[in-house]
Amino acid sequence: MMDISRRHLLAGMGVLPLLALSPRMALAGNWSRILVLVELAGGNDGLNMIVPQTDPLYRQLRPGIALSGDRLARLDERFGLNTALASLMPAWRDGDLAVVQGVGYPDPDRSHFRSIDIWDTASDSAEVLTQGWLAQLFSREAPPGDFTTEGLVLGHDGAGPLAGAKRFVELRNPGRFVRDAKRSPALSAEAGSNPVLQHIVRVQAEIDRAAAGLAGDGIAATAPGLAFPKTGLGQQLELAARVIAGQAQVAVIKVTLGGFDTHINQVSTQHRLLEEVGAALAAFRGSMLAAGLWDRILVMTYSEFGRRAAENGSGGTDHGTAAPHFLLGGRVRGGFHGQAPSLASLENGDLRYTTDFRQLYSTILQSWWEVPSLWPDQPSLGLIA
Repeated sequence: MMDISRRHLLAGMGVLPLLALSPRMALAGNWSRILVLVELAGGNDGLNMIVPQTDPLYRQLRPGIALSGDRLARLDERFGLNTALASLMPAWRDGDLAVVQGVGYPDPDRSHFRSIDIWDTASDSAEVLTQGWLAQLFSREAPPGDFTTEGLVLGHDGAGPLAGAKRFVELRNPGRFVRDAKRSPALSAEAGSNPVLQHIVRVQAEIDRAAAGLAGDGIAATAPGLAFPKTGLGQQLELAARVIAGQAQVAVIKVTLGGFDTHINQVSTQHRLLEEVGAALAAFRGSMLAAGLWDRILVMTYSEFGRRAAENGSGGTDHGTAAPHFLLGGRVRGGFHGQAPSLASLENGDLRYTTDFRQLYSTILQSWWEVPSLWPDQPSLGLIA
């Protein structure tokens, strides 16, 4: 039987720890802190998530899908939260939830594939990069070598910002991953001076390290706190909570929920999806609070783009540009950050971005992990205490 390291190294399936032939140095950084990325795939509509409830232009642009009344929870005198996310209101009141307004980038692309590639690689619109922004970071400033893995991708194909990283694992079934790793035959005796076999042996060693970190107590049998919702995102975040509570050493965990491409029937579709997001994030927050780990966690949502300011003729919205995003955690300075785009100053029917998405990444690097930013022209937003 072909061993797991060669199978996934050559075929790119399931478990993907990729090991470069050159060594790296683990530099100073606060690697006890964990980043949890929540991708809202499809292009989430920000205007019906963080609603400018007092702006008459909002209802003029969206006469059929505008939210009001009991569909909104008050955030401040200007903005209301879609009540599908009502389970996040305790985090808002406790100052654990930040809303970053108007996140986007110059010369936006409305293609799902190209725009998420821009987000994943932190490239400019006219620039094509192959390495994810986290992989770029880890190639320069690696977490300690004894980490279980640099990153975990849960429940969804595609490494995204971890693409090209030297050590990451796509993990769907932890038990199977550990069992398969244990069944892999030893190759060290066969390697000799063959550089290809030596590379495979090193990959196998990384798989063994990850399997050891995720075996036994590396993944807690149950997540602390209350039960997680039995949804796709709920189960992904429950596994993330179990990994963190089991003290497996990992820098970043990525989860994904799709379906946000709401060209038709947006109100009901987005409500269902945001309800899943809110319930899963609230359960995850409660779990980390119960475990005393919330101060070590930073959660960030992202999506390839927002939606057009005006509704379309099908009860939905089409591909747009800027949108708000959430950051949650015990060290987050809650509230609004950045400037909300003006509905009176659209650009060809789109919201003008006011916060470059790479400022979010600089915030993570500089203020969360305490390492230099890869984008010195994109300052940290200062929302980490």
